[in-house]
Amino acid sequence: MKEILIRGFSGLLYISLLIICLQNEQALIILFFVFGLICLAEFKKLIQLKSLIPYAVFVIIYFVFVYWKLVLNTQFGLDEATQILMVITIFVELFLIKDLFSEKTIPLFASKRFILTTFYLSSAFVFLILIANYQNTYNSNILLGSFILIWVNDSFAFLVGKNFGKQKLFAKISPKKTVEGFLGGLFFSCVASYFITNFTETLSFTNWLILSIIISVFGTLGDLIESKFKRQAGVKDSGVIMPGHGGLLDRLDSIIFAAPFIYLFLRLLQYVS
Repeated sequence: MKEILIRGFSGLLYISLLIICLQNEQALIILFFVFGLICLAEFKKLIQLKSLIPYAVFVIIYFVFVYWKLVLNTQFGLDEATQILMVITIFVELFLIKDLFSEKTIPLFASKRFILTTFYLSSAFVFLILIANYQNTYNSNILLGSFILIWVNDSFAFLVGKNFGKQKLFAKISPKKTVEGFLGGLFFSCVASYFITNFTETLSFTNWLILSIIISVFGTLGDLIESKFKRQAGVKDSGVIMPGHGGLLDRLDSIIFAAPFIYLFLRLLQYVS
């Protein structure tokens, strides 16, 4: 009972902090900067990288884009830089998906460790800020809706999988995940997209429905990939900062992996609208 209360309190504190900071752009920038540093520290431990260079790279990438977007307030060069970062990040994540399905372990040679800290983790927090600035004005509703879809997907994947799951989704990496749980999370995410459409008044129902599928699929892949990193490192959780939950990376792994794909979809909407 005590463990459930601790888990519930830490989860509520995390969600409350995020929702409060979403109301103010500067607060969100600071929050994601802190979140990014914590996740980076946890991820470095998982891949056994002791160098301090990833911290410097994260600070540079994060604040260059924030300064470019919010202080200079110009699109000159920003679109090109964002597209380059997006293409490289998605390319790296596609290789991680390949490693998930085709390798017994994810290869972690020296240069790949630095590539992962930069284009798997650091760039994700840039895309989270850019998602909140969709259409060149700050509107946290799309980002909030994306987080809600992640939470709905994770919650119902767990509930459906626990009660009806029989077919293992990825037994060697995450024994508790089931095909039925994944489909349950996907289904209820699609249902939630209808309510998010009415609540946020940002995108059409069709666009939120597509986003729910993107978030469910790539969020689940992100969770599985982080689980594989943890299994290789021989640990259950990425950290201990959230009592009852583990590390912050354990809570953000899905949105971190899905962020560039969410941003890609929003960019495509701009081109076709």
